[in-house]
Amino acid sequence: MKIIFMGTPEFAVPSLQILVENGWDVVGVVTAPDKPKGRGKKLQGTPIKDYAVSVGLNVLQPTNLKSTEFITELQALQADLQIVVAFRMLPEIVWNMPAGGTFNLHASLLPQYRGAAPINWAIMNGETETGATTFFLQHEIDTGHIIDQIHEPIHTDDNVGDVYGRLMNNGAQLVLDTVKKIDADTVVTKPQEDSSELKSAPKIHKETCQINWSQSAESVRNFIRGLSPYPAAWTMWNDKVFKIYKTVHAEEREHGDVEVGAYITDGKKYLSVKTQDGFLDIVELQMEGKKRMETADLLRGYKFE
Repeated sequence: MKIIFMGTPEFAVPSLQILVENGWDVVGVVTAPDKPKGRGKKLQGTPIKDYAVSVGLNVLQPTNLKSTEFITELQALQADLQIVVAFRMLPEIVWNMPAGGTFNLHASLLPQYRGAAPINWAIMNGETETGATTFFLQHEIDTGHIIDQIHEPIHTDDNVGDVYGRLMNNGAQLVLDTVKKIDADTVVTKPQEDSSELKSAPKIHKETCQINWSQSAESVRNFIRGLSPYPAAWTMWNDKVFKIYKTVHAEEREHGDVEVGAYITDGKKYLSVKTQDGFLDIVELQMEGKKRMETADLLRGYKFE
């Protein structure tokens, strides 16, 4: 089969790499245009472009997925199958082009957690399991018929970075297995079930990340894990923004009446915040203008009022 691969971030690289290393004929790689980065604002390619160039693959970087020029380039490649991993929404003229269809790798157990941030929301909601799904694209986002799935546990102290890394690699194996099934014509798809109990995974914005300390300690801890290390949950203390990366349930300590969201500290080792039903100890945090550090290190140089 001739394959076109579409992706942009680091998450997509292992999926492309496993196809190349197993001898599949990747005739084209579609990724986002170069963007200026760093202090010098020099143009830099995406992680997918960097890998594709390193192994001599043909790279396309369209600014408009509906442009006649791009459509003509795709058609000229005469692909039998297209694979999408962490890329933009495709117009029908693109995803419906190859005879074998276009399938997507999504980092959840569809139909749960459709949307842009499935790993984040699964952890924020306190799930103990997630996974990855391959499915054929159709008009509505993340709703196509399921080809295959894998399950991935979410451990008690996992954050987004932990689960992201495992799904990035295990998802690549799922992509390879799906390609093999399509090539062997052994795919048996199943439609996604819709119900009122489905949880969504919308794009995360800065305001999404503000901590609501009035929730239970466990809910707040899950919220912080679900946004760590990026984009990071945050709160305001002393008119400064503090990003919170890791917390643990606090030991019982003597304290007076403390309002929800207020903190107590010994000024040396611990910083504890009141939630609806108890305290959380802040383990790692970052004050605006400072580096990320452990609480004890921050307390040596900053005095909380």
